[in-house]
Amino acid sequence: MLTASAAATAFDADQALRLGRETFEIEAHALSDLAARLDDAFVQAVQLLLGVRARVVVMGMGKSGHVGRKIAATLASTGTPAFFVHPAEASHGDLGMVTPQDVVLAISNSGESHELTVLLPVLKRQGVPLLALTGKPQSTLARHADVVLDCSVTREACPLNLAPTTSTTAQLAMGDALAVALLDARGFRAEDFARSHPGGALGRRLLTHVRDVMRTGDDVPRVAPQADFSTLMREMSAKCVGAAAIVDAAGHPIGIFTDGDLRRRIESGADVRAMDAQALMHAHPRTLAADALAADAALVMERHAITSVLVTDAAGVLVGIVHIGDLMRAKVI
Repeated sequence: MLTASAAATAFDADQALRLGRETFEIEAHALSDLAARLDDAFVQAVQLLLGVRARVVVMGMGKSGHVGRKIAATLASTGTPAFFVHPAEASHGDLGMVTPQDVVLAISNSGESHELTVLLPVLKRQGVPLLALTGKPQSTLARHADVVLDCSVTREACPLNLAPTTSTTAQLAMGDALAVALLDARGFRAEDFARSHPGGALGRRLLTHVRDVMRTGDDVPRVAPQADFSTLMREMSAKCVGAAAIVDAAGHPIGIFTDGDLRRRIESGADVRAMDAQALMHAHPRTLAADALAADAALVMERHAITSVLVTDAAGVLVGIVHIGDLMRAKVI
């Protein structure tokens, strides 16, 4: 074994770059070949998975198992219930997780992984449909499968042509292709994706509504049109929003006054202390409904260079206000 010093001396930067680029080229070429070979078997695979009454059970050993876990996660997050079962554990009880209503997606480049092939007779007796992703269409796994997807590659990117590299890339790409075709066939939408990812940025943007982040009740700064300047300023300061809605007797917002409006009035030389709220306000304020997406509030703020949006009900009555700080705390922006 080389010492750290010897390894550093032996390192060839040009060789590393060459092998890195060669890896990309080999794997890109393999994926192009895979796309060109795609045929009716792929359509049959999509139909098989689309018709599953329960779940897709993904299995694979070694590197294929790692790929299988990712494929199962991608399927599950895009509308096709799926989970991974380790073949070796399946032989010791976990096969009880699989029912005849499931579809097994088995991944093996050689198609001869003992941990998988030993399960095939049992799966057949149970009547569980089997979809195989393999690099050997004549293998034991392929012969037992209801549908076979050929993921064969000419060579591995590994210089020794041994370590699973190109072959696992092909398996992963085939899994992604299945997931994409399935989500399209199911009419899967961004909103559906968000429901599977409530903790992610997309989930927050698509699942958080204005009603979830808006300030309501006494936290909404509001004054009557006849309110004097001092009353208006006290209301703005007390509610810490940097704005106040001006509402009529029925509660409809007829205007808004903000910190920015105050600065502009002072810069123009106006005697703000002598003006009431109606004279100071900016008429026709931007409003949203409570059931609008919080992301829509962010868009309105960005588009009109404002930091607050009023919220009204179906009758146009003021029910809340959303400040940019509320959206930031909710991680919508």
